[in-house]
Amino acid sequence: MHVPVERLDAEDAEEAAEVRLLGELARQRTADAARASRGAGGDGGGGIEGFRPYADLVGGQPDSVPADRTLGWVMNYTSGTTGRPRGIRRPLPGKLPEETYLGGFLGIFGIKPFDGNVHLVCSPLYHTAVLQFAGASLHIGHRLVLMDKWTPEEMLRLIDAHGCTHTHMVPTQFHRLLALPDDVRAAYDVSSMRHAIHGAAPCPDHVKRAMIEWWGHSVEEYYAASEGGGAFATAQDWLKKPGTVGRAWPISELAVLDDDGNGVPPGELGTVYMKMNTGGFSYHKDEAKTRKNRVGDFFTVGDLGYLDEDGYLFLRDRKIDMIISGGVNIYPAEIEAALLAHPAVADAAAFGIPHDDWGEAVKAVVEPAPGHEPGEELAADVLAHCARLLAGYKRPASVDFIAAMPRDPNGKLYKRRLRDPYWEGRARPV
Repeated sequence: MHVPVERLDAEDAEEAAEVRLLGELARQRTADAARASRGAGGDGGGGIEGFRPYADLVGGQPDSVPADRTLGWVMNYTSGTTGRPRGIRRPLPGKLPEETYLGGFLGIFGIKPFDGNVHLVCSPLYHTAVLQFAGASLHIGHRLVLMDKWTPEEMLRLIDAHGCTHTHMVPTQFHRLLALPDDVRAAYDVSSMRHAIHGAAPCPDHVKRAMIEWWGHSVEEYYAASEGGGAFATAQDWLKKPGTVGRAWPISELAVLDDDGNGVPPGELGTVYMKMNTGGFSYHKDEAKTRKNRVGDFFTVGDLGYLDEDGYLFLRDRKIDMIISGGVNIYPAEIEAALLAHPAVADAAAFGIPHDDWGEAVKAVVEPAPGHEPGEELAADVLAHCARLLAGYKRPASVDFIAAMPRDPNGKLYKRRLRDPYWEGRARPV
């Protein structure tokens, strides 16, 4: 388990440190005992206090497979970026394991069994999507290359060295790959990549376009959640309709509803709902939350967006992150995309803070790129940059700086950790 302790609050950090310590102690104790057993002529599992030899466990057991086997399933947890993580329980199919095709998920993206595929795992495996992609790849005969820690140049090196054909990424990784010097980018061959599939967070248009220019039509996008999905857009789809996250998966349906649960016309903003035809889910030990986010068989994770007349989905932002200033709705994703277009900005977030007259004012928090010093001069330059790209009511009123943005290792931003201190002792209107 990897938890970025430096980006957690005190309570979470204490728990994460304890988990790390226990994991390290367990590794040391079992590894030392196993080495001692092998050194004494053992098989690495016997002769150790508290352990049973493997031969004892299988001795006298039949060679046939056990009776009444049925396929189990993982219970992934949501990331917890907007609140407490929740377990996602799905009904079990009741089938034999060998009767279940576990790689079908990748077929949505046109990824075939075997076919010389090499999957690059460049994020922690406890993230739902990363685990799904890696597990499905193994089940349909793909080789896996796992990164111990993601860095942009190391990713390029591994793609070149192993001929990696598909991977799951987040926009933050795109942004940092594009920040590499031109000579570093040119030093590696990424032509083997067939499907560089990204999701988990909004991708600014200028970042997406730059990645397509570099990696070609392998750059693909999906929209989904731990609860299910979803939509998928090829590079051609996105170039035809910039900003789209695609059309519904073959196993899914999309709907955009108003606050009363009624469908809205194409082009009209509403809450995005999804339905998977492969089965539903419930939040573990939280039936109230399960019911709250449903309209019939459709569920939502609170994203705002619209469908165009061709069924392509365009996302605007999370409803919980929307800023209301002077009665006007402002969507942070547009502001964050503008901030990220500044060469001195490595990462950025925008959110609402209290304002006595307007209700909320737009606050920007920026992680400076290497070689750029935070301060009044950089803040003024960032605000001037936003003035050139954004309408007046959308522009940040002020900029704060942070050494490292509080993102989880898969790129999701813990925006509430940035926003909450500004609202301490006050009720937020959204």
